[in-house]
Amino acid sequence: MAGAVMRPLAAGGGMKRQWHDGRPMKNVASDFIKPNNRLTSFERLEIYNRQYWFRLKDCFYEDYPGLRAILGEHRFERMACAYLARHPSQSFTLRNLGRFLVDFLDAEPRWLGRLRGPALDMARLEWAHIEAFDNEARPALEIDSLLDADPADIRLQLQPHLTLLQLGYELDEFLIHVKQGAGLRTEASNAMEQPRTRKEGRRKRHLQPKTMFLAVHRHDDTVYYKRLHAGQFRLLSAFRAGATLAGACAELAESADANVAEVKSWFETWAALGWFCKLA
Repeated sequence: MAGAVMRPLAAGGGMKRQWHDGRPMKNVASDFIKPNNRLTSFERLEIYNRQYWFRLKDCFYEDYPGLRAILGEHRFERMACAYLARHPSQSFTLRNLGRFLVDFLDAEPRWLGRLRGPALDMARLEWAHIEAFDNEARPALEIDSLLDADPADIRLQLQPHLTLLQLGYELDEFLIHVKQGAGLRTEASNAMEQPRTRKEGRRKRHLQPKTMFLAVHRHDDTVYYKRLHAGQFRLLSAFRAGATLAGACAELAESADANVAEVKSWFETWAALGWFCKLA
């Protein structure tokens, strides 16, 4: 129905009832939808509109279980309705529903109360998870292709599905635990290089303030959360910003966050994970 103004505005499925030229939607609906012996054209349209609203909410709930766990069901419900009314779907895919959520929550902290810090970080982490799950994976760099290249000319590009996060709370394991408890199909893992088991008592500390650096990425069709050291985060962020290999390494050396042997090991790991795109 191109041109219609019928965005769902509330949980009940209410919608603006005017066509783009100002005519009442009730008079226009019959041009597109046939009535039946029980419902008028407009009544059938309203049923669709309500179902679409519930579909938006279902997708939003599935995408943000961690934020829902932090805020609680009641607060999350009210926040979700306000957000979806302000930012209805504008894309052919509902995976983009949360694109503006972090900015929305940052501008309207009343939805978060005293949980503003961990809630904002969780929204950032869960959007990064969505990006990692289905964003583009470009052909990966072969590390041997750098052997004869001048570091001053090399600009390493990170995969589009990789997001670098500086968080104020340790939320990665908290979110994994929430997803596992909910039985969601998009579970992530920290466990590419370490045992996955953790004592239950450690989970109680996840909402305590603590700076952490995280790479959220996809490998072999699974989303992973990989913790980074400050130097690793600094170096990868420099690449993301467009620095040359020589410039990024020089900046890292000045910060004294790593030595040469460590950096070599980092590159080997990141290349094996496919984090760098093939040079153009």
